[in-house]
Amino acid sequence: MHSAVGWHIELEFQEDDSHTRAAAMVRLPDGSEVRTRGHATRHHTDANQPRVGEEVAAARALNELAMQLLTKAHDEIDQASGRTSHPIHV
Repeated sequence: MHSAVGWHIELEFQEDDSHTRAAAMVRLPDGSEVRTRGHATRHHTDANQPRVGEEVAAARALNELAMQLLTKAHDEIDQASGRTSHPIHV
């Protein structure tokens, strides 16, 4: 029997005329949380497009979130197996 599992990722943004900062957080079923940040800076000659800044900052925060989750998973594998696993970063 299969059961559905879901994780919710929260993203929050802080913006000014040329900077966008994103904070990402996922709460795992064991109650632990992984939090990361990403940022984007608009070049002074680019049009002011807040959504684009949010997309770049979010992508950077989510990329870091993915890397931290991989590290966390491999640490747990190492602890359970007593050996060193070798993460493959995509």
